[in-house]
Amino acid sequence: MRPLPSLEMTRRARLALTGTLAGLVALVALWAAAFHTPIGAWLDVVTRRGYLGLDRGPVDRIAPALAHLCDPLPFAVIGALLVAVALVRGRPDLALGAAVLLAGASVTTQLLKPLVEAPRVADLFGTTQVSLSAWPSGHSTAAMSLALAAVLVAPPRRRPLAAAGGGAFAVAVPFGVLIIGWHQPSDVLAGYLVAGIWTLAMLTALWARPGRATAPGGRSLPRVETTVAPTVIAAAVAAAAFGLGVLARPSAALAYAQEHTAFVAGASAIAVAGLGLAAGLALALRRPGA
Repeated sequence: MRPLPSLEMTRRARLALTGTLAGLVALVALWAAAFHTPIGAWLDVVTRRGYLGLDRGPVDRIAPALAHLCDPLPFAVIGALLVAVALVRGRPDLALGAAVLLAGASVTTQLLKPLVEAPRVADLFGTTQVSLSAWPSGHSTAAMSLALAAVLVAPPRRRPLAAAGGGAFAVAVPFGVLIIGWHQPSDVLAGYLVAGIWTLAMLTALWARPGRATAPGGRSLPRVETTVAPTVIAAAVAAAAFGLGVLARPSAALAYAQEHTAFVAGASAIAVAGLGLAAGLALALRRPGA
């Protein structure tokens, strides 16, 4: 195992720090748009309306199960297992990084909720109104944190699969909470950003340690196409499953999509963000020293 050159480490640490700062700016911008601009509030409302208007037969059975996957107890159990994977691999630095990521993102979200608590635009859903302190979504933060931690602690050649599975998990849980009506879409995206910010901050610290990182002993690193292929396949399978559902009731599905175009766009954006963040981390960790 040869040391990673300090110049490369410094460059990567600076890139990660820049990403951390960009994530903070994006989080503030998202909050301002969702709470203080008519267009942002409108997009939240109409996208959420699309989730709540879905055929309740199938989704009412699946959505609660998905949402509860990131309740405190399962979150703690899965998180502990991920930390244990890093320790078994002999990577205490990654174990600590995963623990900091999971705890830091969760605590940050819980602190932000009362800090930005404010009335949201009424969307005529009565008892399905979201809580005043729903931003960011804790379940979405937890889901994305677990997905990114899974990519971090996985062996290098297993990271593409971890990214695909973790990304799918990070999309499924927020879809569940949105269908139930616990949150608005901007709550989910804010949770994603909190998890991403903590991941980049943790990578900044890991990559800034002189002489600590090591390269993978001459073993070739996964190619870009190999790294993203499982995520692309996962997205294709999900799209195919959705397509089969549309084919079962094409007229109704087309009419619903035309009536809720913002929902279609918003749901697609959340799916791309969830899968993209996990795959992006796998790509960032391709280089030696990860």
